[in-house]
Amino acid sequence: MTIGLVSLGCAKNAVDLQVMAGHLVKRGHALAPDPDNCDVLLVNTCSFIESAREEAADEILRACELKRRGQVGRVVVTGCFPQRYPEETLELFPDVDAVLGVDALDKIASVVEGRPAPKILPAPCRTFDPPVPALRFTGPAFAYLKIAEGCAHRCAYCAIPGIRGKYRSRSKAAILKEAKALVASGCRELNVVAQDPMLWGVDLGSDLVALLKALDKIPGDFWIRVLYSYPSEITDGFLEWLRESPHAVRYVDVPVQHTDPAVLKLMARGSAAQATREAAARIRASVPGVTLRTTVMTGFPGETEARFRRMLADLAVMDFDRLGAFAFSPEEGTAAATLKGRPARRVAEAREREVMAAQKKRWAAKARRFKGGTFRALVVAPGVARLACQAPDVDGVTYLTGGKAVEVGRFVDVTITRVRGFDFEGMVR
Repeated sequence: MTIGLVSLGCAKNAVDLQVMAGHLVKRGHALAPDPDNCDVLLVNTCSFIESAREEAADEILRACELKRRGQVGRVVVTGCFPQRYPEETLELFPDVDAVLGVDALDKIASVVEGRPAPKILPAPCRTFDPPVPALRFTGPAFAYLKIAEGCAHRCAYCAIPGIRGKYRSRSKAAILKEAKALVASGCRELNVVAQDPMLWGVDLGSDLVALLKALDKIPGDFWIRVLYSYPSEITDGFLEWLRESPHAVRYVDVPVQHTDPAVLKLMARGSAAQATREAAARIRASVPGVTLRTTVMTGFPGETEARFRRMLADLAVMDFDRLGAFAFSPEEGTAAATLKGRPARRVAEAREREVMAAQKKRWAAKARRFKGGTFRALVVAPGVARLACQAPDVDGVTYLTGGKAVEVGRFVDVTITRVRGFDFEGMVR
């Protein structure tokens, strides 16, 4: 059969879709070049926050409409949405033929072929290794290397533990097998992802640095970028690896969420308050030239005007290179959903805009320093590259000018000639 794919949500969700697609191809099915015309349309969903659920609902409704028109034979909904709301998914969308949660990715072929879907468990407890060689939807230049599933934290605002279950690491052997195959296929950037990569190995009697050093031994010229780092779990050993590794990208994404101690305590992140405030200075002191990214939340219950102003002042001192902000969304089943003292939505969104406006000014000053400099870059698409300071999907890109065509998947030296918002233009040397 021809299988159409729709991918929603984060990079970790995209990896799940690659795993499922790998099983389907191995079974003999073909991926449809046009997802709007296929035998089975697979919609892989996110349900982390309200906006993600709205996007998922829109895509499911669109898929069902294609089915009614006869452009699609069957509709299968996978991912976080049916994992979180299995019965509700089928009730809300009666034209959906089957659902499959995140704990049964290897069962996708039987579900697509019309056999009964496995029961969706409330607390998944497995990890999944992709068939090797793995399918890669990111293109030939880079890939996401998912090293763990689930989460060991219980942040008050987050529904992920209830969706993805407890933290469990993939085996070192499976990760290395996948990474070696990716590098052998021409992949030049391994983006290590998990809900919390820093905890890898805690359930295996090992640790992340041991895994990263093993990845370093893979022969070849490639980058290793570790995405998402809980502030209090960034060890001296990790910073040493970041500083000394021949493959490490000096880039740390450390989502602080907030900096006010009272708000962090309400978020159930109070034990990390000091580490949060010290994170930027500590990492910069250990790793010269590092790029720092963070994420913050506005409008959390208990965030007074004074506490918000404290966060703004702290962010100015911490001086992150990259930053994303979002307004708090109360999620059912989380501790934060019932907390009192939540600012009005309009206030939370106004604060979000203020955070981003301040960051835009900081970035404008930082970006000017790049102009005229020459940097190593990875070509990720025709005419498009990324510097080490540009992580996929969340940061800008560098547009290559001058008419010199460069093969995708190659490293090149690029001289930055122009800043375009969060993007650059540059000429290949």
